[in-house]
Amino acid sequence: MDQFIKDLKEWNIVLSDEQLILFDKYKDLLLEWNEKINLTAITDIDEIYKKHFLDSLSLIKCIDDLGDKEYTLLDMGTGAGFPGIPLKIAFPNLKITLADSLNKRIDFLNIVIDELDLKDINAIHARAEELAHDEKYREQFDVVVSRAVANLSVLSEYCLPFVKVDGIFVSYKSGNSSEEINSSKNAIGMLGGKLINTFDFILPDSDYSRSNVYIKKIKSTEDRFPRKAGTPSKKPL
Repeated sequence: MDQFIKDLKEWNIVLSDEQLILFDKYKDLLLEWNEKINLTAITDIDEIYKKHFLDSLSLIKCIDDLGDKEYTLLDMGTGAGFPGIPLKIAFPNLKITLADSLNKRIDFLNIVIDELDLKDINAIHARAEELAHDEKYREQFDVVVSRAVANLSVLSEYCLPFVKVDGIFVSYKSGNSSEEINSSKNAIGMLGGKLINTFDFILPDSDYSRSNVYIKKIKSTEDRFPRKAGTPSKKPL
């Protein structure tokens, strides 16, 4: 925890004692439930704080007023709740939706939300290919984020349809993704987005290199996107 606090200060993030307690509870729930369902391969406590919690909060590098505005945020393919849950704990003003295709993970996330008494956050069981064609969710979010392990062209097709025009999509990537990022520009453009910047950084006191890809939505996504389930990954744009 001391290292976590020190790391956060490098990014000018200061958490209250209550927020730090919530992170500790989240860590305990993650480890407890990881024995029942596969949530994470990272079980070392220091690495959970560094590679999951701290990395999730790196969105602050892309959006410096996260703590000031009530952005609506969708975490697509959230898995065990990264980055959505850490973002909610650190920036409670955010209005967050977590989406994942595996119902067992949604059950876990609902327990986390309940145990931590988090407000203005919900978890839904859905595939991006179907949810993005629901008017309740399509182009309804200021910010869409994803730490999912998938090609950026594929992730863009899953995520950009949810972003409002003038909103942003941020893809969390490893630090050696420049070739993948460059090759995705055509797909991003087809989906109504524009690659604005890539924030490259190393997590404090580590050699863990990361890239957060900042994509702005400049026009509405054509209704045909995303394509039917399975097609984006089999035939990337």
